[in-house]
Order: sequence, then C-alpha cells, then structure tokens
Amino acid sequence: MDGTDQKLIAALRHNGRAAISDLAIELGISRATVRSRLEKLIQSGEILGFSVILRSDAFELPVRGIMLLSIQGRGADRIVASLRGMPEITAIHTTNGKWDLVAELGTDTLSSLDAVLHKIRLIEGISASETNLYLATKRSADRPAV
Repeated sequence: MDGTDQKLIAALRHNGRAAISDLAIELGISRATVRSRLEKLIQSGEILGFSVILRSDAFELPVRGIMLLSIQGRGADRIVASLRGMPEITAIHTTNGKWDLVAELGTDTLSSLDAVLHKIRLIEGISASETNLYLATKRSADRPAV
C-alpha cells in the first residue's frame, strides 16, 4: 500500500459513500485509477467492508462509553463470553498495557449504565475497572467544508 492508497482510505473514512469522481478530484488522480485501486484494496482484503452509522446509534443509546477491565488469572475467555451476553455491550476489544479488555457500552439512562457496570464488576476474575463516558462524538465525516 502506497501513499495514494493511504489517501484513498483516509478519504473513504471521511465519507464511505463518496463518488469515484469526487474521490478522483480530491486525490488528484483519474477515476479509473481510483476504481482500480479501490478494487485492489477490497480484493487484497485490506478493506474488509464499509460501515453505516445509524441515527439510532446515537439516539437510542445516548449514554455511551468504554469500560477498561483488568483480568486476574486465566479467565479471559469466560469473561468475554459473559460480556458478550450483555446487550448493553456493543463491542469488546483485547488490548495491551495496564488493561486487558475494553468494553464499549451503550444504555438509555445513567441508571441503566450504573446497573450494567455493577453487573460487570461482579464477574469473577475481573480485578479492576475504569469507566469513561463519551461526552460528544466527533466523527471523521464531520470535517469542515474546504
């Protein structure tokens, strides 16, 4: 992947629905080059797919954040399985450093969030946690007009 591919991916992160012609203008290359590079990135598996952000993602679950989890011992698989069963958890990530897991959370109220945090902290093998709420989300598509 070269610099042009990286610029194409960055442009698609800002607007995954951008027209080939708009991408060509933005990158200063031909439409055929954009189309060819995009097809190669998809075929090689570099681009796995495209995502849609729904209004309901922001409004049905207005209280959102992350919970950083430290696991004691070797219970990671069991803990991840427990977390997967909770509808308030929208994603689970393994990580390095001080924390072992990052759980993305979404609820309708702070009381609901408090209840799910309590439930998570009761899972055997979780030795520590830290929770951070999202106050505002600045999506890459929210860039100012040029």
